[in-house]
Amino acid sequence: MLDEKPFNKNANNAATAPAYLSVWNIESYYGESYIVQDVSFNVHEGEILALLGRNGAGKTTTLRTIARMDNPELRHGEIWLDHKPLHKMKSYEASQAGIALVPEDRRIIPGLTVEENLQLAQIAPPIGWSLERIYELFPRLGERRKQDGVTLSGGEQQMLAIARALARDIKVLLLDEPYEGLAPVIVQEIAKTLSIIRDQGITTIIVEQNAVAALKLADRAVILDTGSVVYDDSAQKVLEDEKLRAQYLAI
Repeated sequence: MLDEKPFNKNANNAATAPAYLSVWNIESYYGESYIVQDVSFNVHEGEILALLGRNGAGKTTTLRTIARMDNPELRHGEIWLDHKPLHKMKSYEASQAGIALVPEDRRIIPGLTVEENLQLAQIAPPIGWSLERIYELFPRLGERRKQDGVTLSGGEQQMLAIARALARDIKVLLLDEPYEGLAPVIVQEIAKTLSIIRDQGITTIIVEQNAVAALKLADRAVILDTGSVVYDDSAQKVLEDEKLRAQYLAI
């Protein structure tokens, strides 16, 4: 069962809360293309961080760098997760350390049912949430457990992609455009689910073009512009600052 007691994190105060995930001066490249340029920020345990910016600002590249994907190449900087040097790890080692990336295309495996997609994630340790616990959070997936995963609706596929991440023992959930192509009512449903996941103590970074929806969910926001950090503070302040939104988010 889901823990009925909310995760007791150390307030939403970047000045006092200890950094759980630290990104220090990272520089990432695709070939010779310099995409992420000296980016630094901290994320605190149990916090939701909205990583925002215009198209091409470097958001997805930053997520992929944290997840230690082969592309992009990290040429400078450090990434620490709970005192562990992610910057020295391969992608599978980062996964074992507790990093889970849910990409924009979701990557549901064709020919496998909903339940088989989840079971596949649990073949090797570290194993996370049980199927019972996952179906409690995502009852719709429980109803469709024998259905081929790729035949689900877009919103259900996004739920499955998030659930598959939770099937591992994760510490940080990285979400790339989770609301892409979804109806507003489904966006609200997934946002509610992400809030529940936060209450379970999982730290989340969300990259999302639907900036308002992401900001309403997040505790803090980091805004990138042409590969560099131009804002790192409260998500609520971005919602209240029309000039800032217009300048960097075009909303």
